[in-house]
Amino acid sequence: MAKVLCVLYDDPVNGMPKRYARDTVPDITRYHDGQTAPTPKAIDFTPGELLGSVSGELGLRRFLESQGHTLVVTSDKDGPNSRFEKELADADVVISQPFWPAYLTAERIAKAPKLKLALTAGIGSDHVDLQAAVKRGITVAEVTYSNSISVAEHVVMMILSQVRNYLPSHEWVKQGGWNIADCVERAYDLEGMHVGTVAAGRIGAAVLRRLKPFDVKLHYTDRHRLPEQVERELNLTWHADVESMVRVCDIVTINCPLHPETEHLFDEKLIAKMKRGAYIINTARGKICDRDAIVRALESGQLAGYAGDVWFPQPAPRDHPWRSMPHQGMTPHTSGTTLSAQARYAAGTREILECFFAGTPIRDEYLIVDGGKLAGVGAHSYSEGDATKGSEEASRYQPA
Repeated sequence: MAKVLCVLYDDPVNGMPKRYARDTVPDITRYHDGQTAPTPKAIDFTPGELLGSVSGELGLRRFLESQGHTLVVTSDKDGPNSRFEKELADADVVISQPFWPAYLTAERIAKAPKLKLALTAGIGSDHVDLQAAVKRGITVAEVTYSNSISVAEHVVMMILSQVRNYLPSHEWVKQGGWNIADCVERAYDLEGMHVGTVAAGRIGAAVLRRLKPFDVKLHYTDRHRLPEQVERELNLTWHADVESMVRVCDIVTINCPLHPETEHLFDEKLIAKMKRGAYIINTARGKICDRDAIVRALESGQLAGYAGDVWFPQPAPRDHPWRSMPHQGMTPHTSGTTLSAQARYAAGTREILECFFAGTPIRDEYLIVDGGKLAGVGAHSYSEGDATKGSEEASRYQPA
């Protein structure tokens, strides 16, 4: 029997909800490209419940314990004395989330001789040292597409929030003011602007589709060019590299995975080539941007705004400069863990576990590493290497 070590974020400060704002969430069975939503044999939760925190347990306990497996759930994930580190030594499966990642560095993988499966409850497996997983023959899987639309909606919200100067305007109201001039001195229309996405995979393409009705000029760059039919449908301009795209865009949204080729892609040099007063929206991974270069660009006015849902490390220490830099609209990586999304990624996590324990193939679209190499969607989207260095800084986080 297996030991499953699951790392989830903390419960709400006031405890688990006794009642939810809505009674139901829409039942999504198929995605835009035809891929089916997760199809486990059964689920032991009610869609719309809070599943991603410790008490929610991704709805897995009954299923795993009925088969004789052991489930350990914790939010204590950072530092040598964390529960995650102590339980890792004899774990067969590690489940983590992008929102509260248990960083599986090469050092931690070396301390886990029984580890066979690293499973992401959500999308994005950069918190795993993929090179170390390849060498050890560990399978790495994630619930691809489960929350892609959730993130795409968050991107559109952040674009509008930045361009229209929504957050400062809201603050004036909360303070009892009616300061229209202060609110609009940084407010613009989105209409007519040039918007570009770095990567046009499931999230990037969904962002483009949602922005088209705003009458903007759409651009994209990607290592895999979209079909000509899609480019015509959305009136897209393709760029062979990031640099040529950012030079013409008023807004750049980052929707690519983090791997060695994209780590610190948006550095001082690239940001200097953007239009003065451009905006960056980053719901991909914080480490794709150079932390201090972003701060300096906002302070100098090279960037008009930065809205992000992702940090490095996560959780970010309280003195992380993105918490206090000007003209930002940061959130604590919530875009992909709405209650709607949790129903899908929890179901997908169970589907992957069912396959793993039964010895049946895991869907190609869920695989990142398998058989000692990048596999499935991992071979399409990632490059070999490690992007976990520096993650030990997460141990400095102290809740407010």
